[in-house]
Amino acid sequence: MDELVLKEQIVDEAAMSRRAFLRGTGLLLGFALTGASTESVFAAPASRVVENEVTGTFAPNGFIRINPTGAVILVIPMIEMGQGVYTSLSMLLAEELEVNLDQIQVQHAPANHALYVNSIIGIQNTGGSASVRAFWTPLRQAGAVGRHLLIAAAAKRWNVDPATCRAKDGVVFDASGSKHLTYGALAKAAAKLPMPPTANVKLKDRKDFNLIGTRAKRVDSAIKVDGRALYGIDTRLPDMKVAAVAISPVLGGKAKTVDEKAALAVKGVRQVVNIDEAVAVVADHMGAANKGLQAAAITWDHGPNVKVSNADIVKQLEEESKKPGAVARNVGDVGKALAEATQRVEAIYQVPFLAHAAMEPMNCTVHLQKDRCDIWVGTQAPTITQSQVAELTGLPKDAIKIHNHLIGGGFGRRLEADGTVLAVKIAKHVDGPVKVIWSREEDIQHDMYRPYYLDRLSAGLDAAGKPVAWTHRIAGSSVMARYYPPYVKDGLDPDAVEAAAEPPYALPNIHVDFVRVEPPGVRTSWWRGVGPTHNVFVVESFLDELAHAAKQDPVAYRKGLLGHNPRVLAVLSLAAEKAGWGSPLPARHGRGISVQFAYGSYTSQVAEVEVASDGSVKVKRIVCAIDCGMYVNPDTIEAQVQGGTLFGLTAALHGSITFKDGRVEQSNFDSYLPMRIDEVPAVETHLIESIEAPGGIGEASTSIVSAAVANAIFAATGRRLRSLPFDTDSLK
Repeated sequence: MDELVLKEQIVDEAAMSRRAFLRGTGLLLGFALTGASTESVFAAPASRVVENEVTGTFAPNGFIRINPTGAVILVIPMIEMGQGVYTSLSMLLAEELEVNLDQIQVQHAPANHALYVNSIIGIQNTGGSASVRAFWTPLRQAGAVGRHLLIAAAAKRWNVDPATCRAKDGVVFDASGSKHLTYGALAKAAAKLPMPPTANVKLKDRKDFNLIGTRAKRVDSAIKVDGRALYGIDTRLPDMKVAAVAISPVLGGKAKTVDEKAALAVKGVRQVVNIDEAVAVVADHMGAANKGLQAAAITWDHGPNVKVSNADIVKQLEEESKKPGAVARNVGDVGKALAEATQRVEAIYQVPFLAHAAMEPMNCTVHLQKDRCDIWVGTQAPTITQSQVAELTGLPKDAIKIHNHLIGGGFGRRLEADGTVLAVKIAKHVDGPVKVIWSREEDIQHDMYRPYYLDRLSAGLDAAGKPVAWTHRIAGSSVMARYYPPYVKDGLDPDAVEAAAEPPYALPNIHVDFVRVEPPGVRTSWWRGVGPTHNVFVVESFLDELAHAAKQDPVAYRKGLLGHNPRVLAVLSLAAEKAGWGSPLPARHGRGISVQFAYGSYTSQVAEVEVASDGSVKVKRIVCAIDCGMYVNPDTIEAQVQGGTLFGLTAALHGSITFKDGRVEQSNFDSYLPMRIDEVPAVETHLIESIEAPGGIGEASTSIVSAAVANAIFAATGRRLRSLPFDTDSLK
């Protein structure tokens, strides 16, 4: 079976099999990550090094392979879905290995939790804005060990002290510079050297970085521009069939009638597969599959969730949120402080279900055989996918081969394996490989949605307007309880309360709790961030309410509560300065500010908006200040801030998934609206130089922007909007 290749960037996955590693003649650096610690990532002692003149390899697990041509292959542990990890992680490796960025080829890592664990999350996945955070040390160490061994091999050949040699651009030079050997020429000899202890291999000092911290060009841009980039949906295999799928419009329903005869009468249709919750029409091409699906005229038995509605879900949340929940934080005596407060402020906030609506709809190609199952898909969670397919098929995990791809938008949707599981269920009935493609309508109406949350807050202010008491109750679904059950202790979902349990402000008496409320007939999951995407909106909007109640400027009010938190104070001050905070604006224009600590980074945004007389909101400008610790590529960070901001703005202005009669009411981009180009504001990014450990970027601006815009709308109109998306009719 032919493998898919991204020439010049992606190396055929078959080349990275165990047998291929052992058969090769290059240098493979093998490392194992254990648990959630990255303190020591080299688990292959010298005794495990394969010292064989023919193979010249280390243990067949690792991040790096160097072949005799000098090509450096990075077995990349995180998936590329537009966020730039091909570039940033390659930069980490190239910096310490002393090669140019264009010398590195990228190959997706196979499903291997032990080797490629995301140390921030605890499993092999791409999420949590963790790519650089998780692999900042392991990939740099991998590069440094590679450089050390290659220099040692050259020094041994020249019979000189390795300390007198140096490496640059994939070449080792002697002290005089007159002798030099390429990495390719040294690979076989280096492979025979024992693995050095990690402590003996020094990483570069920050002042010596040549690549990290610079504006390197994206390594995947060229293949995306000229069409060579291959996504999961681009899979082409010999004798492959294509399937269009219809899923029960109500969760828990199943097909009642299917006109198979009419579907099979369509030219090119080969078979109809009914797996109860879904019906697939398998054909020679997508056009025939879609026509056959229409001809099948499916009717549904909607099952027990047919009466589910948004109104019922909200009512359930309202009632459950009146009950005490699992305590996330309890400091001081909130009840006493509230009773003695000079002024009391209360509010209820709500945020809706949200879909992912990635540009690449859900798809998966499966070839299920008696003794193996090959899967071509773009997934953020290869080991979870592998495990679920193994459970479904009864095959051992090592017989489930995940051929991972570039992803045309993930945003957490592809942390779930439901699309792959559905494809495998269909493939059980198909002889040969079959590619299952969801339509845009199926994708939006059968998503796993960001949960609906309802929050109750109260605060007490003293005579000077400072908060002396703060209570925050969060009611909503627990994604963590389903996805990572061990992380939930005593009913507390740590993700659901992130950015709420530990707000950045000095609050002497604070109580935060979480009430788990699972809506019927709705599947919830990760979004581009989950907890912070609603908690920052709530906390920062409510903090603005307190500033207004205290009759103080929102920036000055926040500064008065951040003296203990210099990094937050710094981003707040920078954003306000760059946005021209306090300078005059025309009527019905306003500026709003928000701050957050989430994903390991400190962020502040100022939004400038104009509210027209008809209530429509135009976001004119976004100014963002970020302290994400030591950063790799400022250009990538700016792109992430822009993309994340627009993703968050889309949700704030338009995003809402609603249910009626058990069905999702939205179906395509006409009813689940993305931002249009004429709505896009100018987005400015200002980075703070830092020597702290790297923080995450991908979800930071998505979480913070809605609060900044809500506060700007209040500044422009005096109307406080406590629900998303914004009700612009109330602003007329």
